[in-house]
Amino acid sequence: MKVLCIGDIVGLNGLEYLCDVLPSLKHRLNVDICIVNGENSDSCGRGITRNGAEAMFSHGVDIITTGNHCFQRTKVETFEEQEFLLCPANYPFVSSHAGRCEIDLGRAKMQVINLSGVAFMEPLDNPFVVFDSLYDSNCRFTIVDFHAESTAEKKAFAYYVADRASAVFGTHTHVPTADARILPGGCGYITDVGMCGPDESVIGVEPAQAIEKQRCHTPVRFTVAQGKCSLNAVLFTLDKATGRCVGVEQILA
Repeated sequence: MKVLCIGDIVGLNGLEYLCDVLPSLKHRLNVDICIVNGENSDSCGRGITRNGAEAMFSHGVDIITTGNHCFQRTKVETFEEQEFLLCPANYPFVSSHAGRCEIDLGRAKMQVINLSGVAFMEPLDNPFVVFDSLYDSNCRFTIVDFHAESTAEKKAFAYYVADRASAVFGTHTHVPTADARILPGGCGYITDVGMCGPDESVIGVEPAQAIEKQRCHTPVRFTVAQGKCSLNAVLFTLDKATGRCVGVEQILA
């Protein structure tokens, strides 16, 4: 079982690039399930729209996860209505249906859980406790998108769920980390997958705007950078009999 997890889609150009390359990428890698974090796929680089989600689904995405920008262009009702469009389950005002979904694979089930970290981010419900409440041991495969700022929080969470989750992939910081591995217990892991967006940018933003923000510490209206895009992803290979991860490969396309 091969599960492709793709980092945050940034802007319409990132969305268009995903739609262009995903069908052939899935075919080349023999992907069974594709999970994409789409929380920045709106034209402004923050939030996701119904049209954006529909474009992803129509080009081969099976499940869309999001993060702290999930409600900036979309109401919570959208996540309640769309079975495979998720928002972080530890927002206190959303139902478990909006943050977790199941895929019936025939002889087994896969559950996908979307959670947000709380270190340096919004003070949401405890993601460790929320995972415990949502986890269903009857599902052979468990994939978690842990959308968080703190690398320590991401890794601590992965070790916490390593004997239950098939794979945990981190999102949010838009920069791919070099620590893709299999944790003890057979859980695939990467601290951050990266993003799908413009190469000449600061995590998707026009460099000049990011410089002004960092140098002058004044409010800046960010816009998504233009130009050539790249896609960052990780491919987890899972044992069909046990649900454990047996291979992890970073994808830069």
